Amino acid sequence: MVKLEPTTHLQGATPVEVGTMVVQEVTDLGAVTSVAPYPGRQKAVSDLLKKAHGITFPKPNMLLPGKKASCLWFGRDMALLIGVEPDPALAKEAALTDQSDAWAVLSLRGEGIEEVLARLCPIDTRLRQFPINSTARTEVAHMMSSLTRMSETEFQLMIFRAFARTALHEITDAMEGVAARG
Repeated sequence: MVKLEPTTHLQGATPVEVGTMVVQEVTDLGAVTSVAPYPGRQKAVSDLLKKAHGITFPKPNMLLPGKKASCLWFGRDMALLIGVEPDPALAKEAALTDQSDAWAVLSLRGEGIEEVLARLCPIDTRLRQFPINSTARTEVAHMMSSLTRMSETEFQLMIFRAFARTALHEITDAMEGVAARG
């Protein structure tokens, strides 16, 4: 009998290090669930999230980190609950969809990573414009994604899993370009 082993989206192609910068696949997020409150139910959803998971529904363009779970704004009237299975009571107030295997997640970190992102996406990711826990749905190298600043020198990129290798290639090329100028 053949034993199937789980693989990641990039199957060991990371980390990639260029100069002081590193791109690494993130594989330990836990459950990822989209939460889309039914019309007029956002406060009820936020209250349920607070009671069950210790976080509320995020304001636009924000990540709300918690001890066990985080809640990431993911578009108009939508957030991602990350790290835990959603409390069943949420299903009465919001549409819930498992997204755990839909997205490849990359950590981009190091000195110069803002310059890399300037080559790849149309938003200003400098710290004064895009502070820690800010997030945006944007394109990265013409691929739709979610980009979140995790610290002064680290971003988290969520991209459709089908584009994981293309994203890694584009990010690596941009890292090499930035490193060559330094």
